[in-house]
Amino acid sequence: MTTIQKIGLRLKELRQSVKLSQSKIAAIVESSQPAIARYEMGEAHIPADVLLNYANYFDVSLDYIYCRTDNPQGAHYENKPKVEKIYPEIDKFIEMCFDPGSPVNEKLKETLKQMLKEGAE
Repeated sequence: MTTIQKIGLRLKELRQSVKLSQSKIAAIVESSQPAIARYEMGEAHIPADVLLNYANYFDVSLDYIYCRTDNPQGAHYENKPKVEKIYPEIDKFIEMCFDPGSPVNEKLKETLKQMLKEGAE
């Protein structure tokens, strides 16, 4: 099943959960009944404003609509950027400190990177 089909099925489930016809939900989310039918069948991409209208009407997160979670309130993510992306010079420094061919040094480098990441959080 494709992502667009999963989203369509999720929209259909939401609509059916409150016993709305495709015509009624179309009026609510500012679309048309034929478009709603195509969205629910996974035959058309859904415009962002329509998705937002669904999320607002059903009081669910876009993560839920996009099937990233089964929790209607959505998934909560903590932004933990990788140290290498913030401080590329740290990677260069670590590479200079270790022998590039040694498997033991590879493990030491990874341990050091992990310690630096934890220190940055």
